[in-house]
Amino acid sequence: MMQKAWFYEEHGPKEVLRLGEIPIPVPKQNQLLVQVRAAALNPVDFKLRQRPILPLEFPVVPGCDMAGVVVAKGEGVSSFDIGDEVYGNIHDFNAGGKLKQQGTLAEFTAVEENLVAAKPDNISFEEAASLPLVVQTAMEGFKTAGFKEGQTVFVVGGGGGVGTMVVQLAKQVYGAARVVATASTGKVEFVKSLGADIVVDYTKTPYEEVEEKFDLVYDTIGKFLTFSMFLLWCLELFLFLIFSL
Repeated sequence: MMQKAWFYEEHGPKEVLRLGEIPIPVPKQNQLLVQVRAAALNPVDFKLRQRPILPLEFPVVPGCDMAGVVVAKGEGVSSFDIGDEVYGNIHDFNAGGKLKQQGTLAEFTAVEENLVAAKPDNISFEEAASLPLVVQTAMEGFKTAGFKEGQTVFVVGGGGGVGTMVVQLAKQVYGAARVVATASTGKVEFVKSLGADIVVDYTKTPYEEVEEKFDLVYDTIGKFLTFSMFLLWCLELFLFLIFSL
């Protein structure tokens, strides 16, 4: 049987994407076949389309995140039944090897049962599909840093996709004693509502003027803060050398 899907058969700009028909996948051992009700795209999706970052087999259906309804299951599945509403990131980036050829921008997708969770009843399919990869990314930062309950965190880009998750996780999951985040003027109140104790409007206050010290600086942007911190490090090193003479 066939289904409609977005796919590409070569790397390149968005123009390589086309809408067409591909076979509906057959769920393998420990896999679910999910009818996709909502799907979300992330930066990794267009980066994989643009160039061969990871090994892929064409044609490729993009998309990591989805929410939908289980319509079939392979042998060995024990956690879900047909009709269950689930959501998740269908790719296991820690498994190594090739990613799935068929992502989530399709009517149906196959996914291992351990990569999805039951969709909460109080959120829509669209809301559920927006969560998996961004939450995984936010949590990975805390795990990598070894963040502990009672510590403080400074979130750069608190109004972005990952940043909004970091602010909420810091307070609600990781027990941060204090959360300070940066955001643009229009997002200051929004980020406060997510749980930030203080929100710094970066259009009015440069990062270098934030004098408070934190256990963790969680930079969701990268280049800008890294360069700023590099300048501060150079200044501190210069002063240290001067006063050491």
